[in-house]
Amino acid sequence: MLNKIKIANGEKKAPLVIKNANIINVFTNEIIPGDVAIYNGRIVGIGDYSGEEEIDLEGKYLSPSFIDGHVHIESSMVTALQFSKAIVPHGVTTIIADPHEIANVKGLEGVEYILDSSENLPLDVYIMLPSCVPATPFENSGAVLNAEDLEKLIDHPRVLGLGEMMNYPGVINGDKEVLKKLELFQDKVIDGHGPLIKDKELNTYVGAGIVTEHEASTIEEMIDRLRLGMYIHIREGSAARNLKELIQGVNKDNLRRCIFCTDDKHPSDLLTDGSIDHNIRLAIKSGIDPIDCIKMASLNAAECYGLKGKGAIAPGYYADMVVIDNLEEFNIMEVYKNGKLVAKDNKPLFNLEEMDSSSMMNTVNISEITEKDLEIKLNGEKVNVIKLLPYSLITEKVIREVELENGVFKPQNDILKVAVVERHNKTGNIGLGLVEGFGLKNGAIASTVAHDSHNIIVIGDNDRDILMAIHELEKVGGGITIVSNGEIIDTLALEIAGLMSQKPLGEVNEKLSEMLNVSYEKLKINREYEPFMTLSFIALPVIPDIKLTDMGLFYVGEFKFIDLNVES
Repeated sequence: MLNKIKIANGEKKAPLVIKNANIINVFTNEIIPGDVAIYNGRIVGIGDYSGEEEIDLEGKYLSPSFIDGHVHIESSMVTALQFSKAIVPHGVTTIIADPHEIANVKGLEGVEYILDSSENLPLDVYIMLPSCVPATPFENSGAVLNAEDLEKLIDHPRVLGLGEMMNYPGVINGDKEVLKKLELFQDKVIDGHGPLIKDKELNTYVGAGIVTEHEASTIEEMIDRLRLGMYIHIREGSAARNLKELIQGVNKDNLRRCIFCTDDKHPSDLLTDGSIDHNIRLAIKSGIDPIDCIKMASLNAAECYGLKGKGAIAPGYYADMVVIDNLEEFNIMEVYKNGKLVAKDNKPLFNLEEMDSSSMMNTVNISEITEKDLEIKLNGEKVNVIKLLPYSLITEKVIREVELENGVFKPQNDILKVAVVERHNKTGNIGLGLVEGFGLKNGAIASTVAHDSHNIIVIGDNDRDILMAIHELEKVGGGITIVSNGEIIDTLALEIAGLMSQKPLGEVNEKLSEMLNVSYEKLKINREYEPFMTLSFIALPVIPDIKLTDMGLFYVGEFKFIDLNVES
């Protein structure tokens, strides 16, 4: 303490001083020229200082580093270390992660894996414990996490609260197990996931202790929640891109309750666009003051999640800072974590060893399947079909007439077969459905990334290729595969829980890019859809309107299973 005081009052040189910076002050919305003195990883003074080591910024901007308010590491398809190498060069030094993807495969062990594998990174990884594993009772996952399970990790120093409470009917109707979880986390932060809730139901949801919302997609939804005291995560990910809409509702009166997040971001988008810095650039282009943008990317998240010493450049705060060339293009030049330079010119300056991930492997366990098991037998020609919508996770329930051969469905006119195969506990469950709009021809694609229970999901126009794709994923321990005319065209193995690769992000992205091209060129998939992402969300029964789980066709609008056959 004495050293800190002597450095702060100028009696003693600081070990490190960043000189001649244009310091972005998120408290007063000012840009202040000056020096930043750093001792023991923290800022001790701002003004005129000399140091044992001095770095001259020559008038460049110095901003607090960024916080991603809600993200799933697993969506990057790489380990926590590889993920950090991707986002730290973009100025992100803290994330609020929800590991519910891996938890749906490996339960509490999966959460512990994320905690352990993210130790000692130049990225602070905080965890929100998954609230809904499985996401709904309408599917089978690899694990069930109840309140008693979550309590085992509640006191971990990097656990901040309860992750996205997507079981909003359970909250509103007072489900016993849901209430147990909410009561357990009443003194911590509880994240929301309540699209379309309004009026008294929204009051009930917020009154239950839920603090944040990242599923708002309209300004009306956003304002409704801000009025009730919630924090809004303004999301710009790969699957859901809400920033351009929501940013129009941000103003000087409400921006302190707005936080930037990415939620789910795939390798190509991380490498091309970046992370939270991309949110900031888009917001600046939309007319938001750059300092306000930085505030939403730093201080607001820190205050929401109770992260003391983060989110600003001020005495006592961690020296987590970003050097920026200008406030229009917003190019990240250097990134400091606890006063150490950890990235420069979009490249990480750290190289750590990967943790052993073997405990997270061999997670594909399916019963024996034949082509006969994939047949869709129908009573008539009129059927319920999942209609895909371009650039959206939302689907539409439509009725179509299809051709039958001896009472069995024949793929035709862009109506394809989709199957969800339970892959955790060899239950033998296979959900069968029909999809319109995908455009695939002469083949099948399959994935073990199937939100949120992460069973095998496969779509194709013939049973031979569908079956081959399923067996290929069984063989490699999970991942994504493309099959055509009885031949395996390409496979990306995601051996860690069927969700993540041990390879570097660049290699994963290169493989995905190759497979994407094959999907469009060889299998003629509709270019309005990102095939692997679209596939993964067909199995998510918390997003309207109609989805498929291993238990069957689920109509979200009425929250019930429905038959493929349409009654006359």
